[in-house]
Amino acid sequence: MSEKNGNKKWYVVRAVSGQENKIKTYIENEISRLGLEDFVDQVLVPTEKVIQIRNGKKINKEKVYFPGYIMIQANLTGEIPHIIKSITNVIGFLGETKGGDPVPLRQSEVNRMLGKVDELAIEADANIAIPFTKGETVKVIDGPFNGFDGTIEKINEEKRKLEVMVKIFGRKTPLELSYMQVEKV
Repeated sequence: MSEKNGNKKWYVVRAVSGQENKIKTYIENEISRLGLEDFVDQVLVPTEKVIQIRNGKKINKEKVYFPGYIMIQANLTGEIPHIIKSITNVIGFLGETKGGDPVPLRQSEVNRMLGKVDELAIEADANIAIPFTKGETVKVIDGPFNGFDGTIEKINEEKRKLEVMVKIFGRKTPLELSYMQVEKV
């Protein structure tokens, strides 16, 4: 019976956006209720880690990376595609032709989707939610003005930059700094 794992492929299930984790649980429950665990290895909602700063503390949050898509590693034989499609809020399989079989992902696509999750942990700093407010006092923690305190004058969300008014030698000087170069005082 070792044949079972040999023919599992990755498929993408289209689902109602915002419900991914709930639907993943539905699928898992339905599979175990019907005793079909042999055919379905894992159900995955690709997420990325987003770091938000609240009250000066970094909080890791998981954000769904491909809204509306759930990855599933399975041997889709017999009734299984039908069972999955009949689960609440499942729209269908990605790439299936009308009345045809679901199309498995190519290994390179799987690696990209799964690999993306690892890469994102490293890039997580790039998508920090804006933790600062105008008029707030911050301390510069990076760059030539390390150690100086300043007041936030402007916040440029798109570029993730702050304009900070810093007192240097008694004169107020505006500095453009990235979110990562300052911290709350």
